Amino acid sequence: MSGVTLVLGGARSGKSSFAEQLAESRALPRTYIATAEAFDDEMAVRIARHREARSGKGWQTVEAPLDPAAALRAARGLVLIDCITVWLGNLMHHERPIAPAVEDLCSALADSVSRVIMVSNEVGLSIVPENAMARRFRDEQGLANQRLAAAADEVFLVTAGIPMRIKG
Repeated sequence: MSGVTLVLGGARSGKSSFAEQLAESRALPRTYIATAEAFDDEMAVRIARHREARSGKGWQTVEAPLDPAAALRAARGLVLIDCITVWLGNLMHHERPIAPAVEDLCSALADSVSRVIMVSNEVGLSIVPENAMARRFRDEQGLANQRLAAAADEVFLVTAGIPMRIKG
């Protein structure tokens, strides 16, 4: 049953919808590891909208804004982690080191008996950000995506709602 899928895409590319369709096509217990934190009202609305969209579809939601690796280690069945990008932003916000956290997630992926699908943004296809923090985030995201893609059995890139298999 184990296996790791990484779904990449830009903002509003359809990557989360595609990942959920992959997950819901399987008749397993499903755990949704949510990484978002509601730092403002707009984000609280987004989180509520996502929860409602999953309602009644057999998902158990686990909130893990800073440690999805621990949540993955506790889960069984199929696990969807959405999203790596938000998680990295949380780590930066809370001033936590990113590289060791990504390595811990990769270790949890390697040890997992669950089928895992991760969602992450591809942020390196645009202009170079104008400030140091945004450039650091872009770089950390790109490095994390490379590490997670190497750990994944299959990788999809979703553009304009169309998934393209790029690995596996």
